[in-house]
Amino acid sequence: MERMKEVKIIGVDEAGRGPLAGPLTLAAFLAPQGLQNKLIKIIGGKIKDSKQFSPNKRYAIYREFLKLRKVNKISFFVSHISNKIIDNKGISYATRLGIKRCLKDCREDAHLGKIRLDGLLKAPEEYKNQKTIIGGDGKNIFIACASIVSKVRRDRLMRRLSKKYPKYSFEIHKGYGTKLHYERLRKYGLSEIHRKSFCKNIKV
Repeated sequence: MERMKEVKIIGVDEAGRGPLAGPLTLAAFLAPQGLQNKLIKIIGGKIKDSKQFSPNKRYAIYREFLKLRKVNKISFFVSHISNKIIDNKGISYATRLGIKRCLKDCREDAHLGKIRLDGLLKAPEEYKNQKTIIGGDGKNIFIACASIVSKVRRDRLMRRLSKKYPKYSFEIHKGYGTKLHYERLRKYGLSEIHRKSFCKNIKV
């Protein structure tokens, strides 16, 4: 029972801020402070941004997270904010909405624990014990874990969407502005999941 009283840390990060298509994905990763060494070991012994791992390595780490969640050692929550919300309200609004949804899912832990956010992310003011860390996904293990969860979950969603929109090869570029993606855009135009506000200067 004493373990249940241990301070909880909630790492928050996002994936998909820059792509031309698909959602913005926010993740909140919740774990006891005392689990940090185990988490560092799981990701390979060094805190790194999720983009520094290969897709296969990220997914292998994610599977370890699933095992820990199954035995109630950790929790994590994910929110996908659609391209339509991004177009209508802007990326900053979408980011705030995703954070709000994830922390709401954390329930009382979000108020009792310590919230650590990457980059320029901020939680709603009602969460008093929050701190934003520049480059946090490479400095704080809880943010790094949130980074991995958000990246894995967004990539997985984009692979599913690629089956609905096969002409765009979303399973390859995940909506980012690669050469292949631009070629498909010029050939086929915008799909329902493209961010029109991000594609204004693309000649299609």
